[in-house]
Order: sequence, then structure tokens, then C-alpha cells
Amino acid sequence: MKVHKALAFPCIVAALWGQALAQDPGFQAAKPQRQPVAQVTPSASDEARSAGLINTMDQLDNSRALGYGDLVSFRIVEDRTPPIVLRVQDSGELQAPHVGLVKAAGRTCRDVALAIKHDLEKSYYKVATVIIALDRAADRHGGGAAGTPNAPEFFTIFGQVQRQGKYELPVDEDVSISQAILRAGGFAQFANTKKVRLVRRTPGGNKTVEVNMEDIMSRGNLDHDIYVRNNDVIIVKEKIAQF
Repeated sequence: MKVHKALAFPCIVAALWGQALAQDPGFQAAKPQRQPVAQVTPSASDEARSAGLINTMDQLDNSRALGYGDLVSFRIVEDRTPPIVLRVQDSGELQAPHVGLVKAAGRTCRDVALAIKHDLEKSYYKVATVIIALDRAADRHGGGAAGTPNAPEFFTIFGQVQRQGKYELPVDEDVSISQAILRAGGFAQFANTKKVRLVRRTPGGNKTVEVNMEDIMSRGNLDHDIYVRNNDVIIVKEKIAQF
């Protein structure tokens, strides 16, 4: 059977790339790149990402309360960007852009949108039109039906950041170590930005990598900006004072 040259070359490149990644299963090849769900343009027949079909807050649902694990689509009309997908976390909160964690469980889409609008108009926008719509209700009966979201994944960050704690990894994008630090509010005043540690559990035991975040975030050396995976721990130590 003949193989067209134009098809053979990408296959060879893909095979070589897979071999290179396999040499370090702890980090870059931990799992495949997730496709960003939010970038799919919604249509009138597509229930998912339904925030793209709504243009005013008067149209937001004000009858059904959101629950743990529900997937919603979110956008700010003034940004003129496609909706993104957010999940109601086990804490009952949504991780909203610019605002951070907002209580969602037990509140309607309209209630949550109004709360986020209020916070956005304090600092970021003169007027913010916040659209939140339910895309998929979580299966809270343990049925394991097709389409039910996978169990949430988390990373933890300790030390010299503004907000230490456990953070959920989004379902629609990969998060690098620099982005993880920004989600935690950025570095605290005395952070040692040159020696940030990422600890990952592997079948052979914990694997620790020391990352120079100053090199990444100040000089733009993105080759060392490692992707964060489920159960990773990021440790930001305090800078040793020199007198």
C-alpha cells in the first residue's frame, strides 16, 4: 500500500515526539493536552456553552439553583470573547475571572451573575454584563451516566503566595506553574522566586523539580514553565535575608 509523502512525514514527526516525551513521564507527558471546550462556537441547537446564546442579564435563569459539580458557561459581554466553561467546585464556589471564588451552589445563574457583576464594577469595569448559563447538571445520584463530568482534579500551593490553599484544575485548559501562582494571588513580598519547588507523586516515589520563576515570569523563558497536574504541590519558600 502506498503512503503519500505528505501524510508520512507528520506521522514520523509525531512518533519521534512521542518517544521524546516518554523519557520524562513525570512532567510534560503526564496527560494529553486538553482541548479548550469553551472555544467551540455555540449554535442554536447546541445546549453546551449556552452563555453564547444570551446577550442580556434579563434572560438569565432565576428559577433553578446550581449544585455541586454543575458545569456552566460564563462570559462578559463587554469582552467580546467566547464563553468559557466553569465548574461548581466541591466547596460550592465558582472560580470567576478577575474576581476569584464566588458562592454558586444554592444560587441561581442570575444571582451568581449579579454578584460577579457587582464585584467587577468595583475595580475592573464601568459596566459589566455578566452571562452565566447552565450547560450540564452533574449526576448527583451516582449513576455514572455518559457525559457525567470526571472527578475534579486539584493542586495545592504553600508558602510565600498571597492565598495558600487547594485549587481546582479547570476542565478546559492546562495550567502552568506560573499560572498556578497567579491564581494564588501572586508572590508574597518575601518569596524566593528563584527556587520554587514542584512536588509530584509518581509510581517511583515523589519527584521534586526546582523552578526559577524569575527566569520565566520576568525574562519570558517559557520552556521551563511546567504544567501542573492532579495532586501536585507547589512550595514557595521565603527569601533568606542578607545583611
